[in-house]
Amino acid sequence: QVQLVESGGGLVQAGGSLRLSCAFSGDIFRGYRMHWYRQAPGQQRELVATITRDWTSIYADFVKGRFIISRDGAKRAVYLQMNSLKPEDSAVYYCNAERTIGLPGTFWGQGTQVTVSS
Repeated sequence: QVQLVESGGGLVQAGGSLRLSCAFSGDIFRGYRMHWYRQAPGQQRELVATITRDWTSIYADFVKGRFIISRDGAKRAVYLQMNSLKPEDSAVYYCNAERTIGLPGTFWGQGTQVTVSS
């Protein structure tokens, strides 16, 4: 069973940076497309960024040019570098693993809180 553990959230001032990490275990990491989602209070969960097995990255328009997603196969981890943070980036950020080999499956982490003060 795939397990995902996020870390790195916290409180930061507007304009600051944070780096989120997601540790992957329980299966072959390279078989998964990895995503970061976020959910603010009263809002739907939304896709922030995706990184494919071949390292192609895709970003939501609202984070383009500010956030960078990356993955490390040796450490079996995915990261989200968040720069130029805005108060509207405040949310719980979730790591998601989407299996791309064999039976389909998707797995979620428990989330990490990011709060950006103005």
